[in-house]
Amino acid sequence: MAGLLQLHLIKKITDFWKESYTTNPLAFWIEMFSAICVMTGSAILTYTVLAPRPDIFVPFYFLGSVTSLVAAVMRKAAWIVVLTGWFSAMNIIALYQLFVL
Repeated sequence: MAGLLQLHLIKKITDFWKESYTTNPLAFWIEMFSAICVMTGSAILTYTVLAPRPDIFVPFYFLGSVTSLVAAVMRKAAWIVVLTGWFSAMNIIALYQLFVL
């Protein structure tokens, strides 16, 4: 019984990823790039937490949030647009404070 449940769960997860790709392949790849950027920025922040390097991790967060915003618009995901739009705006402010002021 447990084996059948595991197979069913694996199939549902696989179908989820396949549907994400087939509904909009370009958005799928943009989202992958976005995820890689945000995970890279997060890893940098995690490993430098005692002496943070925003000059390194904020640009990764910015790239990730802007590309995620583009993909959310492509998918017409309204609340994801709001969330990633907010993150993008906050990262623009952070970049301005880091590199312009």
